[in-house]
Amino acid sequence: MPHRVAVLALDGLYSFELAIPQRIFGRSFGAGPHDQGRSLYEVVTCSVRPPGPVRTDADFTITVERGPETLATADTVVIPATYELGPVHSEGRLTDELAAALARIRPGTRMVSICTGSYVLAAAGYLDGRPATTHWSHADHFQQLFPEVRVDPDVLFIDDGDVLTSAGVAAGIDLCLHIVRRDHGIAVANDVARRTVVPPHRDGGQAQYIQRPVPDTRFATTTTARTWALGRLERPILLRDMAQQESMSVRTFTRRFREEVGVSPVQWLTRQRVERARHLLESTDLSIDQVARDAGFGTATSLRQHLQAALGVSPTAYRRTFRAGRS
Repeated sequence: MPHRVAVLALDGLYSFELAIPQRIFGRSFGAGPHDQGRSLYEVVTCSVRPPGPVRTDADFTITVERGPETLATADTVVIPATYELGPVHSEGRLTDELAAALARIRPGTRMVSICTGSYVLAAAGYLDGRPATTHWSHADHFQQLFPEVRVDPDVLFIDDGDVLTSAGVAAGIDLCLHIVRRDHGIAVANDVARRTVVPPHRDGGQAQYIQRPVPDTRFATTTTARTWALGRLERPILLRDMAQQESMSVRTFTRRFREEVGVSPVQWLTRQRVERARHLLESTDLSIDQVARDAGFGTATSLRQHLQAALGVSPTAYRRTFRAGRS
C-alpha cells in the first residue's frame, strides 16, 4: 500500500502551502523495475471537524471531505500554515477541538509542519527539547512562546527523524522533496522536481532569509560556469577556470556567484559533488574508490570526510542504510 500522507486543513490556511504536499507527494512514482509508475504516496486532506467548508487566506473556501478520524490512518501528518491559530499562537496551547483531533494520531507517525504549522506541533509537545524552524518573521515570537524548543531561524528546514519542520512558503517544497529523497532516493525526488519545475535540491541548512539585493540581470550571470562545472565534476576545477567561463576576474566572479547562489563557488562545488556521490552510492554498485573519483573527490578518504561532514555517515553506511530501507 502507498504511504498515507494526511494533510490537516485548519481554518485560515494558506492555500499555497496546503497544495504543496499534494503536488510533491501526489506526483511521486516508483522508478524501480518492480514499482515503475506506481504511486508511492496516497495524499488525503482532512479537517478537525466533520466534512465541510474550511476558510482560506484567499477569497474562497475549500470543502474538505474527511474529518479528524483520518489522522488515525496516516503514516505521515502534514500541518500547513494558517493565520487563524488563535490560542495556539497567542498562548501556546491547543484548542479542545484541535487537541482531540491530534489525539487520534498513532504513536510513531511522522509529523511535518510547513511554516507556522510548527506552532501546532510545538503546542502539542512534539517539539519539546528538539530542534525546529519556522518562518523567519515568527522565529523570535515562536522561541519566546516555546522556550523548550531549540529554534533555528536561519535554515530552510530541519529533519529530526520522525518530526520535520520547514520555514515559510517555498521551503515547504524543499522539505517535501527532501522527504521523498529520504524515502525513495535521489532519482525519484529529481523526477518529482522536474515535473514541478523546481530545483531538485536546496540544502536544509541554507539560509531562509538573506538580506541582499537580487542580482541585476542586465549584467552577466554565473549560469554558464555552473553548467560547465556540473559537466566535469569528476575533474579538478579551479576557481579561475570557472571565472574564465564568464570572462570575469576571480574577484568579480566570486562576488557575483555569492549574490546569485548564496554560497561561495567552493562550497557549491562541494555540495554538487556530495550529491553526485549520493546518487552513485544509491544507484550503482561502484566501489567506494570509484565513486570518489567519479564524484570529483579523488580518494575514498576525501569522500568519507565530506560525506561525514554533510550527512554524518560514511559512504558504506549510507549505501547500506539506503538499500536496507528499500529492500
